Amino acid sequence: MNILIIGSGGREHALAWKIAQSPLVDTVWSAPGSVALDQIGPCFDVQPDDLEGLQALALQLEPDLIVIGPEAPLALGAADMLRARGFDVFGPNKEPAQLEASKGFSKDLMAKLGVPTAAYGRFTDAGKAKAFLDTLDAPYVLKADGLAAGKGVVIAPTLEEAKAEAEEMLSGKFGDASAELVIEEFMHGEEASVFVLTDGVNRITLPACQDHKRLLDHDEGPNTGGMGAYCPAPVMTPELMAQVDEEIAAPMLDGLNQAGHPYQGVLYIGLMITAEGPKVVEFNVRFGDPECQVLMASLLDDIVPVLLACATGGMPENDFKSLLPVVDQARPAASVVLATRGYPGAYEKGSVIKNVKAAGDINGVTIFHAGTGTNDAGDLIATGGRVLNVTAVGDDLKQAVERCYKAVDAIDWPEGVCRRDIAWRALNRE
Repeated sequence: MNILIIGSGGREHALAWKIAQSPLVDTVWSAPGSVALDQIGPCFDVQPDDLEGLQALALQLEPDLIVIGPEAPLALGAADMLRARGFDVFGPNKEPAQLEASKGFSKDLMAKLGVPTAAYGRFTDAGKAKAFLDTLDAPYVLKADGLAAGKGVVIAPTLEEAKAEAEEMLSGKFGDASAELVIEEFMHGEEASVFVLTDGVNRITLPACQDHKRLLDHDEGPNTGGMGAYCPAPVMTPELMAQVDEEIAAPMLDGLNQAGHPYQGVLYIGLMITAEGPKVVEFNVRFGDPECQVLMASLLDDIVPVLLACATGGMPENDFKSLLPVVDQARPAASVVLATRGYPGAYEKGSVIKNVKAAGDINGVTIFHAGTGTNDAGDLIATGGRVLNVTAVGDDLKQAVERCYKAVDAIDWPEGVCRRDIAWRALNRE
């Protein structure tokens, strides 16, 4: 079979790498792809938000499965459009994709279904937003309602800063994404990410991950798209995983299905493990980045049958759950993000990166490309903020992390920066 992947980042590189290993797969196409994805299969210069271009490409290639990586095309209705033309698609339709596209939609649905999450309010008026902030204790969580490329969440330490931020956001700080504002109570605890593969009725839960969102060691500095991740995350005990399935995944998927909007794809559940139990921080409608990279490296099984089952639906529960029989035996994995100096603020593009191949030859290491290209001389260069995902598996998490940093140190890129404490919580537990 032939598979088309929509996207160009490290997440899509990891998906293509894993999918290409399947004995069921002949060709992996990507749109728009990247210099790394081009090494796996042909790439086509069609952007993820170009719905007409994606439809034309699908009609030209006639793939057996389309995997949509990023959230933007899902929010625009790419899955609906492609399904309407008869294609099997891994990724939810536009209506359930509002779980990520609208924070307010997500919070309202959780409230309706009794899913545990932080207390909140929705606002388009700055005065009412400020009055609501007066009822909360510091710190304060403010979220742009719409998609803001992972930058629409602000945690303000003081009431004065929170009110100023509310004014800025509702005045267009994040464009249309912050035309509406969601304000939440701050939740104390430890974060984790759980990924549920589903055809709308049946579901398989993958090993829990933990992301590192802050730029600097010890969780300091500004928030980023993620500076590293690992799995499995020991904070998520079997008991907590069962609780998440029963109190969060099941009611959300059942509620969408009963409303006539079955969810087909991967549901990312961002959690805070509080003293009262797990609560939802956010839902995403695609694999996390860099969590996807550690999951694809970690899983021993062929991922393609379950992706196809999610896309097509209608499989009996026992058959569905038999598709990934070794989830519990997944290998410990970690990923360190190498970013361009200056990220998440202003940064320069075009710096040359050397010795990536040698680093990738280290035992257990795979390097996924999130933002690379080539210059006229054929050198590998940085073209983005987060550039490389240095990923490794090991017999245990400590070995996986050590292999990651051995590979990081083998890469010659003076302009690259990274955290040096990925997986510190889990390693401290050990």
